[in-house]
Amino acid sequence: KKSNGKTTFIEKWPTFAYTGSLRSYPLSPPRTLPESIARPDYAEKGIPVSEQQLRGNHTIKVLSAADIKKIRKSSQLGREVLEEGFKASKPGVTTDEIDRVIHEASIERDCYPSPLNYYNFPKSCCTSVNEVICHGIPDKRELQDGDILNIDVTVYHDGFHGDLNETFFIGKVDEASQKLVRVSYECLQEAIKAAKPGVRYREFGNIIQRHAQANGFSVVKTYCGHGIHRLFHTTPNVPHYANNKAVGIIRPGHCFTIEPMISEGTWRDKSWPDNWTAVTLDGKRSAQFEETMIATENGVEILTKRQSENE
Repeated sequence: KKSNGKTTFIEKWPTFAYTGSLRSYPLSPPRTLPESIARPDYAEKGIPVSEQQLRGNHTIKVLSAADIKKIRKSSQLGREVLEEGFKASKPGVTTDEIDRVIHEASIERDCYPSPLNYYNFPKSCCTSVNEVICHGIPDKRELQDGDILNIDVTVYHDGFHGDLNETFFIGKVDEASQKLVRVSYECLQEAIKAAKPGVRYREFGNIIQRHAQANGFSVVKTYCGHGIHRLFHTTPNVPHYANNKAVGIIRPGHCFTIEPMISEGTWRDKSWPDNWTAVTLDGKRSAQFEETMIATENGVEILTKRQSENE
């Protein structure tokens, strides 16, 4: 609440055992979209019926040339929207303000922000600060100098989703956090180097965990990469830890994400009472990077890549 023009923190869950220093802050009212924006099937009631109908089906869809053209476009638009969120990310700015920027940037590009109302998620992107591993809900907390912030953006355009995320430095960040973020990025890049037809999806976890552990970090096991196209999340599952049992072999036309979550301490996680925010069990920091890619004849095309190396 506000008192004398200042925001006073009111604890939402006074009996909850937080693992770190971060707390849940109030949310802004739901954001709306123009009727002209095409919506996925869960936009109104929160249930992705088309995804649920395929549960238990391990068949990995091979995208047509027309499908690839469309998901390439949605992925590039997602990249543009993420860059707008990055520009807004500074000390003193709330994650709710970043969500507003991303929401409006999506609308400007004729996109639906895919997280909005997906299983009733209340916002248009995920903002995960410090010990939050993933699925942080944008709220009224102001970013602090020294924070690390992951922004996870997905947009839905012309029937296809494009999904990516990056972890950013807020102000001056300590060397330990800089190393964590750098190694997290390297884990993704090492996995992408190995991605080509004939490789088993389970192999990425071996590559990622090897690099993370060599640098003194752990790999979160609860959350994984996924197939993506007309469905936000679908087959294949792409775990990031070693010795996993993922099903499937890469074939040309498969579209999927790799998105390793790398933590300073334990790989174990805990969820906040909002049933979305996943945090490290020991309260130490975690970082993540994600790209959407399509398998080609010889490797993969990163659909969400930056258009310029200077960005």
